[in-house]
Amino acid sequence: MYRVIMLHCSGTSAVAHRCAKMRMFRSLHIPPEWVWLESVAVVSAAILVALVAHWLTMRIGGHAQRRSTAKTDGLVLARVRRPLRAVFVSVAVAFVSRILPMDNDIEDLWKQLLGFLVPGLLGWLAVAALRAFQDVIEIRADISVEDNLRARRKRTRAAILGRIGTFFIIFVSVCLMLLSVPGIRSIGVTLMASAGIAGLVVGAAAQPALKNLIAGVQMAFTEPIRIDDVLIVDGEWGRVEQINLTFVVIKIWDERRLVVPVSKFLEQSFQNWTRETSQLMGSVFWYLDPSADVPRLREKLGEIVTSNPRWDKRFYNLQVTDVKTDCIELRGLMTAKDAAIAFDLRCDVREALLKYIREEMPEAIPRNRLLMASDPMSRP
Repeated sequence: MYRVIMLHCSGTSAVAHRCAKMRMFRSLHIPPEWVWLESVAVVSAAILVALVAHWLTMRIGGHAQRRSTAKTDGLVLARVRRPLRAVFVSVAVAFVSRILPMDNDIEDLWKQLLGFLVPGLLGWLAVAALRAFQDVIEIRADISVEDNLRARRKRTRAAILGRIGTFFIIFVSVCLMLLSVPGIRSIGVTLMASAGIAGLVVGAAAQPALKNLIAGVQMAFTEPIRIDDVLIVDGEWGRVEQINLTFVVIKIWDERRLVVPVSKFLEQSFQNWTRETSQLMGSVFWYLDPSADVPRLREKLGEIVTSNPRWDKRFYNLQVTDVKTDCIELRGLMTAKDAAIAFDLRCDVREALLKYIREEMPEAIPRNRLLMASDPMSRP
């Protein structure tokens, strides 16, 4: 039997390595019942060393974070702590498995398990690092400031590219896990040859989903919309709350949510009130009697607008924009720093000028006129 083993060991290098380990343990005169205990002890020691190395790494990172002025370093450490610990342990176990005495079947099963485990853990670590990067961008890009155009641009790109990166990391990790299976490697050429036909079939069946996915990638670079943009879509006024790869969530002013496919923002027209800046010009209309004193109303509008704290001190005016049968149309323009404040400013100015007309200029209220027979204007 020993001669058969030696002849088998002279074959391949992998088998020779296994036999060398078996001869080493035979030379040590270790009883067979103690081999499993020795293996468990070696694996446990490797796991302990990996945990200690992970603890030291976290301590060094925490010490560097406390000395740093950036508040985002602790967030990165919290994100990668758990996946990094799993990677340390898996690498340590994979390293010591080379010196463990195992049968051929057990060693093949062990390699198969590590072939699934290591790519999955590395993918988990990469996804955690990517999400930590997104969290850092969101913290540094504060959209609560007055001029938040650059911050909204950074957040939008980080959100879209982060989802794309997560998708590709998961895809590559799954591919590496499947490539560790010998059966899949052997039929890889066949799968690649049939990938073109399968791609055509899947592409035809999932055309809307792929269309929105490609539109989401395009949106990350063209930026027709950004996070917290004010939009008018399908007659609804709202802010962009979330941008995904295939759809966009818009928060309507009355707390409703409008879910829109991303392809719509590349194919159809919509209003973006904060494309370049959040500053807006609001308009208010009044319909008054033709005998109204417009210069007096213009002066009063100036007093109302300039005394309102919502006005951003850029521009205002009052003009007669139309003449109708029984009234004239007056339009007041005023500026504000964003859409929400502009809406409140318009309401304030509308109410204040109506109150002034009702109390101080009742003659400006529209009224119907009848021409009598004795009226000289009714004679031919």
